[in-house]
Amino acid sequence: MSRSQSVEDYLKSIYKLQQEVEKKGVSTTKLASDIGVSNASVTNMLKRLSEMGFVNYESYYGTRLTKSGEKIALEIIRHHRLLELYLKEMMGYSWDEVHDEAEKLEHHISEQFEDRIAELLNDPEVDPHGDPIPTKDGKMPAVKTRPLSSVDSNRSFVVRRVKNQTPELLRYLEKQGIIPGVKVEVLAKEPFDGPVQLKIENRTTTIGYKIAEDIYVVDTHAI
Repeated sequence: MSRSQSVEDYLKSIYKLQQEVEKKGVSTTKLASDIGVSNASVTNMLKRLSEMGFVNYESYYGTRLTKSGEKIALEIIRHHRLLELYLKEMMGYSWDEVHDEAEKLEHHISEQFEDRIAELLNDPEVDPHGDPIPTKDGKMPAVKTRPLSSVDSNRSFVVRRVKNQTPELLRYLEKQGIIPGVKVEVLAKEPFDGPVQLKIENRTTTIGYKIAEDIYVVDTHAI
């Protein structure tokens, strides 16, 4: 069955939003906000996706992907994240530039091209932002991380993932030295969602609580 780019974009968006709502269905309003269209447009598309067997959709109860819908979503996410890494590692793009380029290309590469990229990159597990890359057989690797905002002070961690991939934020974090793979020590956390003070190598820096919420880390002893 041929699929339009719009169908694939919806399935990818639903998958990502499902990870946030856990067992609940994705609301029409949340999906409309994520894609940037009206609620009415979302409702019409969800009915179409339901007819195609890609989602389970009920008014007022939210939407969840079927197995076939999830398979397509993971395929597109795999394309996207492999392309991001290829653009960075092989073409010299910075990590704040790769998302938009990959967004344009992800719908148009063949499975053979996908396989060649994966082989060239030695079957990578994460993209430049630390997001896990789905496997070829459609499995999303489990990654146990915690938001930097939730960890205790006076402990060291390794940055694994940056969830918010706004280019301006990524450039700011890179300037601060906060990128996946870097070891950080939490020196202090101010109360009431205050700023977080970090030590990175031999220097200190302070970031806002909201930024810390989007930086995911693991304990150094878990490496």
